[in-house]
Amino acid sequence: MTELTTTTSKSWSAPQAFALAVFALLLGICGGWLIRRSLAAVPAETNQVAPPAASTSLPAAPVDPNFSSVPAAPSAAELKQAADTQAAPLLEKLKADPNNAALLAQVGNLYYDAKQYPAAIEYYQRSLKLQPTDTSVGTDLGTAYWYGGDADAAIQQFNKVLSIAPTKADTLFNLGIVEWQGKKDNKAAVAAWQKLLNSNPGYNNKDGVLQLIAQVENQ
Repeated sequence: MTELTTTTSKSWSAPQAFALAVFALLLGICGGWLIRRSLAAVPAETNQVAPPAASTSLPAAPVDPNFSSVPAAPSAAELKQAADTQAAPLLEKLKADPNNAALLAQVGNLYYDAKQYPAAIEYYQRSLKLQPTDTSVGTDLGTAYWYGGDADAAIQQFNKVLSIAPTKADTLFNLGIVEWQGKKDNKAAVAAWQKLLNSNPGYNNKDGVLQLIAQVENQ
């Protein structure tokens, strides 16, 4: 996904400006990774021992109860406003070029990153109507369905992608996640992950998938 230029209104309040800055930072970190949303996170190991705290002979500094070193996370409304601002120039371009599938997908990406899943779904669907064989956008649509709370639609969409690209690794991975967490179908989840490994022997997260398979089979 291409990083977009931030457009900030001078009339924005401080929280709104902060939300936009955080959103732009996230886009910058993730720039160029169209399928990054299609790669679900593997649960980290839970038996790790935390390192001991560093000892010091210096007295602790006084704590200001009114100071917080960690800024509050942007609210859903702030993220939506940030996404709307980021999307505005693209939406202007779409007025002149409404059948630009790539542009529609970019708008979908913006709303996805802001956790505005209904809007992301709308733009992904419009993009896919123009380019129905785009398996990356198709996988992103399925993932947006999942995070939007519709496991059945996610599975249906992942299977559409797999009918085009039967060995697409990130789609198989996500299908397994939704079958496991959304449908409680451990057998279907393991089948998806095993197909992923069998058809993608060089998969870079092989150990994580094997860990997931072992975890699900032992439940």
